[in-house]
Order: sequence, then structure tokens, then C-alpha cells
Amino acid sequence: MTLFEVIFLCVISLYFIELIIFSIGAGFTFPRLKDEDLPYISVIVAARNEEENILNCLESLNKLIYPEDRIEIIIVNDHSTDITGELINSFIVDKKKFKILIPEEAIGSLKGKTNALANAIKICSGEVILTTDADCTVSPQWAKTLASYYQKEVGFVGGYTTQSDRTAFEGMQAIDFVYLLTVAAGSINLKKPLSCIGNNMSYRKSAYDEIGGYEKLKFSVTEDFNLLMAINNLKKYKIIYPLDAGGLVTSKACPDLKSLFWQKKRWGVGGAESDFIGYIVMLWGFLTHVCILLTPFFFSTSALYLCLLKLCIDYFFVMPVYKRLNLKIRLSHFLAFEIYFIIYVVLLPFVVLPNRNIKWKGREF
Repeated sequence: MTLFEVIFLCVISLYFIELIIFSIGAGFTFPRLKDEDLPYISVIVAARNEEENILNCLESLNKLIYPEDRIEIIIVNDHSTDITGELINSFIVDKKKFKILIPEEAIGSLKGKTNALANAIKICSGEVILTTDADCTVSPQWAKTLASYYQKEVGFVGGYTTQSDRTAFEGMQAIDFVYLLTVAAGSINLKKPLSCIGNNMSYRKSAYDEIGGYEKLKFSVTEDFNLLMAINNLKKYKIIYPLDAGGLVTSKACPDLKSLFWQKKRWGVGGAESDFIGYIVMLWGFLTHVCILLTPFFFSTSALYLCLLKLCIDYFFVMPVYKRLNLKIRLSHFLAFEIYFIIYVVLLPFVVLPNRNIKWKGREF
């Protein structure tokens, strides 16, 4: 074998081992509460200029199956400049479990979405807080599923998110979400949190209070990960990420390359705050994809087989998760994902490291 083939084989072997470990962690199961023991919950959604999406979100939240006397839904109109506020007001006018909030004060030095969430948490009554985004729809069982995992010692429960996948462009983003969240779930269940996603997560209000709330955390464009790590650092609560179809959320995929670029850059900037283990995981993905890109320059049958092996590894990593979530994966979307995955994993460090400025929800950070 050539030197390149030996390096490629070593890199992809470790990549395979990583995904095996994450698959094992993601497959963990956890005990659940009985219906009569479900906690009082507060569902919080921060919305800014979401006139195209907010009604679909509200309709799905209104269909949640949960005891009516143990749920409140707080929609935060984060100073929208479109008709988002009017749409919210019209929808919730006759629905007692819904509340609308406009954040009139900045809590500490908080900005944007984080400040909106902090204002809602300040007035909420729930023992457990669930969050999703205004461009998402939740399954009817979503709240009940996540809340049912709150045994006494549990402080944080994450859920899976997929995306609309009508086209290959949307489908590749949907598969990317499932891939990344399986890594997140696997690492969290193995007691080494690496990431989470704010459009499908929950946490105990007492844990939030113990860390001092968002205002005690340093500013981050990935406020969800910051909160996760702060709760983890308490060393008091269990943090779990069950693979449960009932807790599934569906978000809208980015409509174009420009919005997708800024989403990935925001995640990359947040990922730059990872610890040593997080960097090792990212490094191995980076090296694996670099080897694939270098294959045409060091072409051999063995190198080509290793490229195909990597494709198979990814497929059999996400396929069991898709089945558990009652989702279907299209081969054309998977192949689009593989191309997209290679490109952004290799390019992202060169985008993030020189400049960490991002644009998000019409604001610059």
C-alpha cells in the first residue's frame, strides 16, 4: 500500500470507531414517568420576523397531547418588524394555555434570542421548560415524550430534529441534522456532552436557576450549548438524549445557500468553544473528508474502496436512527448529503477561524 492509502485507512478506521461509539450511546434507553406523574411544563418559543412560519408552529403546539392543567405555552415576539405579532395575537385570543410576551428589558448583557428566552423563563411557572423554534412544528406527543423522562435526578432532556425534505437540497440538510444529533445524543448519553439543539430541548427550571440563568453565562451564538454545558458542570443532574419518535420536531430547511452558509457558520463559531474531546471528534471528521478530496490526486483502487467504505459507514450510522424515528431516507438525498458533508466539513474551519462575525435573524453578532 502507498503512504496515502495507509494514512487514509488509519483515519477512516478511527472515524468508524467514533461512529460505533456514538451509535452505542444513542441507543441507550431510559425510564419514563407515568401520565399521572407528569410535571407542570412551560413551552417557550422565541419568534422574530416569522410571519411565514409562526402559524404552522402555533397549530402544532395547540395539538399537543398533555394535561391541560399542567402546561403553559409562552410565545415571545422578539420585536418583529413584520406581522408576526398580529398573527400570534389572533391565534391565541381564545386559547387559555397560550401567552404572548414582548421582551421590554435586556436582562444583564443578553442579546437577541437569548434575551427573549430569559425574559420568558423569568415569568414562566413550569417545573420543566421545553423550547422549540418558530420555524418548527412538533409532534402531538412531543411535550409528553420529553417531560416523561424527568425522573427526579434528570436535569436536561434533548430531542431529535429533522427537516422538511421535499428536494435534495432540503433532504441533505435533514440528514445532516439527524447525523449531527445522533453524535450529540451518543456523546451526551455517554456522559460527555458535545452539542445539542435549541429547537428541541428541555431542562429543569431548578437547574436553570442554579446556574444563574442565561445572564450568568458568557454570550454565545449557540446559547443552547452554553446552557447544556453549564447544567452539566453542576455535576448534580443526569443529562439524557433519548432516541424517541414521540419527541420529534420538524424544522424548515434553509431555503438557499446564503442562509445555509450563515447557519453553518453560526454552528461552527459555537463549536469553536468545544473542549479537547470535541476538537478531536471534529478533527477526525475533517481528516476523513480531506482524504476523500485528495483521492483523485493519489488515485488507486484501494483509495476508491475506502471512499465507498466511508459512504457505507455514514449510511449505516443514520439508517437505524431514521427507522427509530419513523422517517424514510431517500438515496438521492443521502448522496447529496455526502457531497455537502465533505464540502462544508473541510471548508468550515477556514470560514470560522479568520472571522467569527455572523448574521442571524436580521442581526449581526
